[in-house]
Amino acid sequence: MVVGTSHDASRKDSGESTGGTSCPPDKIIYDETRGEYVCIETGEVIEERVVDQGPEWRAFTPEEREKRSRTGSPLSPTIHDAGLATMIDWRDKDASGKKLELKRRLEVMRWRKWQIRTRIQNSIDRNITQAAAELERITDQLGLPRAIKEQAATIYKRAVEKGVVRGRSVESVVAAAIYAACRIFRVPRTLDEISQLTKTSKKEVARCYRLLVRELGLKIPISDASDFVPRIAAALGLSGNVVRKAIEIIEQAKKLGLTAGKDPAGLAAAAVYTAAQLFNERRTQKDVAQVAGVTEVTVRNRYKELIQYLRIKVPE
Repeated sequence: MVVGTSHDASRKDSGESTGGTSCPPDKIIYDETRGEYVCIETGEVIEERVVDQGPEWRAFTPEEREKRSRTGSPLSPTIHDAGLATMIDWRDKDASGKKLELKRRLEVMRWRKWQIRTRIQNSIDRNITQAAAELERITDQLGLPRAIKEQAATIYKRAVEKGVVRGRSVESVVAAAIYAACRIFRVPRTLDEISQLTKTSKKEVARCYRLLVRELGLKIPISDASDFVPRIAAALGLSGNVVRKAIEIIEQAKKLGLTAGKDPAGLAAAAVYTAAQLFNERRTQKDVAQVAGVTEVTVRNRYKELIQYLRIKVPE
């Protein structure tokens, strides 16, 4: 039998419509497992696919519930004050939605102005606020997930607090922090891709990256060519067989020591090019190089090494 919950009471109190059904309100209950409002007398489904307005977490003890419960949006390191500050809305309306009188609107404008001024207390807050806008712009253009944004923001904040950013371009350090976050999460993004979205050079971004790793003691995993394969293959419209074969080629190359000192993106591009040849899904070296962000010469040289040392017979 379906058991009713507190959703029933809230539904009755709010006076929500029951979809024109003849079932009495006291016979309609909420089925949590199916997300439906059901009449217990007739079995009629009154409403389905109801959105659960409860929290996304579960708690099994009162202590756990008290610890996890919160109000407002979750904390985020991408904001200089972690999102704890209160914002005064720009709409000049009261709680009931009525427009404020002129005298009251002027008063709220003064509140809003001082709220913005007091929210940023010192030079560190101003620096992080400026960097947050730059971070948002670059990560959005690269299509990076929220975890990368938050990791990059955390790295940048640590750098500001330690005085590493002083005397350097905010844009360069932000780009370096994003690259470091991508390396930590093993997301295949190159320095070239990130630096192209800034006004600074790749050399400057690389210098800031080395500085962050050294001063903050970041533990960066070694970049693996296999991480670049799915992205390159997807951009070229290649099948899963090509992806699987390319990763297999890279693993064989590792065993022979061919990957030492080689650019992971270039090696991945050559492996994808080789695998595409084997499965007759031919792409030009120029197309592969352009997608991978390397030169045709790099793809050609890595390709020759792979087929020579791994003894791969590529169909003519």
